[in-house]
Amino acid sequence: MGANELLAEIEKVGRTHTGGYTRLAWDDATMTLREWFAGQVAALGLELVEDGNGNQIAWWGHGPDALLVGSHLDSVPEGGPLDGPLGVSSALAAVAQLKASGWVPSRPLGLVNFTDEEGGRFGVACLGSRLATGAITPEKALALRDDEGTSLGEVMAAQGRDPRAAGPSEWLSSVSQYVELHVEQGRWLAPHETAVGVASAIWPHGRYRFEFCGEGNHAGATAMADRHDPMLAYAATVLAARELATSSGQRATLGRVLVEPGSTNSIPSRVVAWLDARAEAEPALESLVTGIIARAQWAAQTDGTQVNVRAESTTGAVEFDHDLRHRLAALLDAPTLPTGAGHDAGILAAKLPTAMLFVRNPTGISHAPQESSTPEDIDTGVDALAAVIKDLG
Repeated sequence: MGANELLAEIEKVGRTHTGGYTRLAWDDATMTLREWFAGQVAALGLELVEDGNGNQIAWWGHGPDALLVGSHLDSVPEGGPLDGPLGVSSALAAVAQLKASGWVPSRPLGLVNFTDEEGGRFGVACLGSRLATGAITPEKALALRDDEGTSLGEVMAAQGRDPRAAGPSEWLSSVSQYVELHVEQGRWLAPHETAVGVASAIWPHGRYRFEFCGEGNHAGATAMADRHDPMLAYAATVLAARELATSSGQRATLGRVLVEPGSTNSIPSRVVAWLDARAEAEPALESLVTGIIARAQWAAQTDGTQVNVRAESTTGAVEFDHDLRHRLAALLDAPTLPTGAGHDAGILAAKLPTAMLFVRNPTGISHAPQESSTPEDIDTGVDALAAVIKDLG
């Protein structure tokens, strides 16, 4: 079965009335997708294992020096259909293609579905690969809470998993290379008239929690001069983030906000917002975030409110393995391009050589329903991944 057919099988899972997809870690949609993945693995005759972090790995052979391919199946709220599932479906389709041709790997081959890559529920991106590699401690990860106040540990237990098993994964020690296929995020390949590219690097990025605290009061009875409204400092921070990122050529987004008490006729008492910041280099990222925080503090002081900031997750710049990426670019006669988006491949890069393939996205839109790729380009991506597996395996 090809990747287009596999994607068609899951196109209704987690789809909302807007046409987007909400598939958050351990929710009903992702549990359905996990069962779907297990079924596809069984059909291919592979052996499926699940580590203590919820990552699913299907093995074709066992032993050291394994090649790992795959991606994730979760999404951001109201996300697109391909970010994650394209990589998983293409890996399944590539293995099916290779098996049908009679090819047998000379080294173990693993297909992975990493859990909670997007961080859409617990706020930390690439949580499954971070736990597997030891980039985050189990204690910190299991204590993370979703918007309902439920911890990751409680959610895992409710799904029949033992949170005490979370942590660095033994299976990863047998892997010596990882290749992840992903839909393009941005619009670079279309103008260059090529369907597949190879990633060169990932920009450093981080997520930061801003808590603006003020004084709740009546919207009609409180004079403007007497207010301590935290929404004003939040608004100033949004504008500052845009100004500072634009002037420096970087990226800054405040895309999530909680307001308390959330009443139309009440002045807010608290506003919590999350900043996503990305830059071409780590000093540039530090300068950008420091500047935004300084502007937030100045605005809060001016309005008689307070702001507290903490980093929820940060990832340094990732240079994909030079030998591996150049080998794949030559094999596929494909261009190389950087990405501003984080990926499990970026987390694993600290432990082993990793590489990424991007499949053309004509809209350039990602994390939204308009995210797309043509059936022909998806097939080309599968062929490219199959060629990579055959070359490396």
